[in-house]
Amino acid sequence: MSEPASISFGIAARYATALFELAKEENQIAALESDVEGLASALADSADLRELIISPVYSREDQARAIAAVGQAMGLSGLTRNTLALMASKRRLFVLRQFVAALRERIAAEKGEVTAEVASAKALTKAQSDKLSKSLSATFGKQVKLHTTVDESLIGGLVVKVGSKMIDTSIRSKLAALQNVMKEVG
Repeated sequence: MSEPASISFGIAARYATALFELAKEENQIAALESDVEGLASALADSADLRELIISPVYSREDQARAIAAVGQAMGLSGLTRNTLALMASKRRLFVLRQFVAALRERIAAEKGEVTAEVASAKALTKAQSDKLSKSLSATFGKQVKLHTTVDESLIGGLVVKVGSKMIDTSIRSKLAALQNVMKEVG
């Protein structure tokens, strides 16, 4: 991990730990989990939100007003809205992606779950997701929660990341391996 990335993750982890502990004290883990999933969806869907959190053009006040409006519109809990307001006032919204990831990890650990990031060439059906989840649960001995994305460049197959383990069954990687073998031959 590069130094700036590790610094960003460290900042995000501190905010995530504080919010998680507050939510746990107030028995608000379920509300926090809902907030985290909403924020993750908003970050994935809104280019304007991604621009707002990383652009130095916006002042602290602009970021604070905008993130407060987003939190209100999304119906985020008071704890989450207050944390986002604090992050905006300290110009720390640029770590929002890492913040969401760190919160997901803490919530999953609290529930005894492990999260699998799954990339597929086309969207998985409910039956495929269930089968993959059961298979991964048997492998890792914990309940597995899937976060799926579609990456058409894989051509076919899956790339599954669970913690530091990665399983790549994509056609793209098999073609790349075949290309390397062909280069070695001649």
